[in-house]
Amino acid sequence: MMQTITPISLLVLSNIFMTFAWYGHLKSFKESALWVAIMVSWGIAFFEYVLQVPANRMGYQHFTLPQLKIIQEVITMVVFAGFSVLYMKQSLKLDFLWAGLCLVGAVYFIFRGN
Repeated sequence: MMQTITPISLLVLSNIFMTFAWYGHLKSFKESALWVAIMVSWGIAFFEYVLQVPANRMGYQHFTLPQLKIIQEVITMVVFAGFSVLYMKQSLKLDFLWAGLCLVGAVYFIFRGN
């Protein structure tokens, strides 16, 4: 069980850092010079990689590469939806549900037969 929980947990944490690195500057550093936003984003992205690389190494021991990628995409969508609503104060739209259902279909197809 820990073979599946640990890499997924690390991917969730990695995606939180990734989302803040990619999009957090749009709110927090919008008045800063571009180079400042880039440096802050790179600093945050470092922690993303510290978590993401071991997550993928551990995950690849249990999941196939396509399964690992689909898991990561689902996590990315969930984290991004939460980030959009909670941090960026965007309204939650029905399109998030439709996109989520498409990802559920992707999970089904990539894991069927296992």
